[in-house]
Amino acid sequence: MASKKGIIITGIILASITGASFLMWIIPENNETTFIVSDYAGYLDGVKNVHEILQESIDIEYQKLQEDKISTEEFTEITEVTSSQVTTQISEFVTSKPPQEWQDSYINYMEAMKKFNEYISETKVLANQIENKSPESEMNETKEKINKIKNEISEFIELSDISRPG
Repeated sequence: MASKKGIIITGIILASITGASFLMWIIPENNETTFIVSDYAGYLDGVKNVHEILQESIDIEYQKLQEDKISTEEFTEITEVTSSQVTTQISEFVTSKPPQEWQDSYINYMEAMKKFNEYISETKVLANQIENKSPESEMNETKEKINKIKNEISEFIELSDISRPG
């Protein structure tokens, strides 16, 4: 199937982006064996770039789901891969231990990432409702919840930007 091929390619691209991002921070330029984040602004910007790509990818697939251009099974596969990548990003945030002046910004962005994982979970709920032919009112309720979570993500990102030092 052409759409299955597209899903596989999308998954490979997402995994490559996350892997490349992770390697950028793991492999130090001076070949030291320790991992220390010293450019907290750069690190946060890198995480934001990965998040934007993942968000855009999920939004595209979510739109395809609503237009019946992708199966619920394919959509669920994509969301599981993306959710795993977001969880990895959150774990990196936790272990980066930013200095006091960066903590509010990091915490707010970490909350945005957690909300993004919640968003992904709710889109999976909708996919299950579509597959099970749930009542339209039930699906509309889930769509409203999805939109509310998406707004909360934006609010946490804005708080992260506001609380950013400098």
